[in-house]
Amino acid sequence: MKRLLLAGIILLLAVLPLWADFSDFYYSLGDRLSRYADPNTGLTAFPTLLIPMGGKYEGMGTAYTAVSLDSGFLEANPSASSSLELTELSFYHHSWIADSNLETVVYTVRFDDLGIGVGGKFLYVPFTEYNEWGDRENRGYISETIATLNVSYNFFSDFNFHGLGVGANLKTAYRNIPNAFYPDQSALTAMVDIGILTRFNFLKFHISRSKNFSVGAVVKNLGFPALGDPLPSLATVGFAWAPIRPLTWAFDFGLPFSFFPQEAPAESWYMATGFNIMVTNFLGLQTGFRWKGENPRISLGSSVDLQKFSFVLNYNLDLSGRVNPLDKFSIQAKLNLGDRGRGDAQRGIDALYFQGLELFAEGDFEGAIGKWKQVLEIDETYAPALANIETAKKALAEQRDMEEQLRIGD
Repeated sequence: MKRLLLAGIILLLAVLPLWADFSDFYYSLGDRLSRYADPNTGLTAFPTLLIPMGGKYEGMGTAYTAVSLDSGFLEANPSASSSLELTELSFYHHSWIADSNLETVVYTVRFDDLGIGVGGKFLYVPFTEYNEWGDRENRGYISETIATLNVSYNFFSDFNFHGLGVGANLKTAYRNIPNAFYPDQSALTAMVDIGILTRFNFLKFHISRSKNFSVGAVVKNLGFPALGDPLPSLATVGFAWAPIRPLTWAFDFGLPFSFFPQEAPAESWYMATGFNIMVTNFLGLQTGFRWKGENPRISLGSSVDLQKFSFVLNYNLDLSGRVNPLDKFSIQAKLNLGDRGRGDAQRGIDALYFQGLELFAEGDFEGAIGKWKQVLEIDETYAPALANIETAKKALAEQRDMEEQLRIGD
């Protein structure tokens, strides 16, 4: 009997979400948060610009300005393409609210310190028009399309300094509303994003070549109004810190602003924080929280990073979504297309450097200097090789002096 009771409880807990009505809970929570309502919400055009496309950017609650370690940089920080490790082709699908869906594709490639990316983002919402008698008159889609071209450059990079990434996105946006639904409401406009990013070591409790602390800042959606409605212009600053290898914590502060404060005042500030935890070297978990007005959002995500493929699955929970049926989930599939030989080149440089160390330990200072000079011919910023050459030259001079003294003594 006890086993049957336990089985019944487990079954009830398993199927309860299928018919549970969360409307009372949402109403109560929404009523409590209504004091934080922003009266300036919804005064700008192209809301597609504010919907996260997915990936780790979304999984970490959009606290990604200073992280930007994959193709999600396109929405987070345009300067990061100049420091991405791999060439990437990513596909995103985001089921937003009810029947609205968001599709995105991003390609990015790096040539040493120069990064280039292109992306397309497409939001479509099915729409049906009925007349006053309830008969269907028109049916189609309302859509918004965002096309992005990205360019960035990493200045001042060397062995000891990651560099200062500076980048920009040039974006065009098109809103399509069929004239049968509402005439003369389609619109086309252009805008830019500008960002900076740098990385360095700070409070680092693990050994790795990668920097563990990063700081970034971005100004987004600077452009022309669309049919009199301003764009959602926004400034964000953020930092990311990886105190130990498996954990990254990020924080962003966002401040919307308006070029037309009298006609369309800007929304209030918001903040977001997120975590990325690597459970294994290929499995990661992401979570984030964004506080924005009366509609805070919790994000949960999981990522699988394989050698050639990567996948990210996310779910967002806020007061505008639903649990049954489920919406506000996204999936990303990414193809890792290699690093244009940078990894092999770096391994070759490291091999030459360690060969020089072995020759130095054996007392072959001339041979060690030769190896380290080969390193500098490939990478003139490789500071350890330059420093060791000076050390080896001094040791070689002392060795020759000693040999000369021994020869004179004989």
